[in-house]
Amino acid sequence: MADMEASVRDLVDRDRDCTEKARAQMDLRRKINLLIGEWKAAGGGDVLPNVRDRVRLRATKTVSIPLRVIARR
Repeated sequence: MADMEASVRDLVDRDRDCTEKARAQMDLRRKINLLIGEWKAAGGGDVLPNVRDRVRLRATKTVSIPLRVIARR
C-alpha cells in the first residue's frame, strides 16, 4: 500500500498521468475497509494500530543476546 502511494505521488510530482495507479490505490483501500468491516462483524473489537503506533513499537524493539554468547566474549 505504501509503495502504491509513493508511486502515485511520484507520478503527480513529475506531472504524469496517475489514473491507473490511483484507481489501484483506491481499490486497495476499499479492500482493506471491507476486511476491517468483516473483522469487526466477526467480533473483532481491538483497536487497530495506525502508522504512528507501528513505528513507535518498531523503534522500541530490543534484541536480547543469550548469556552463552556474552560469556564467550
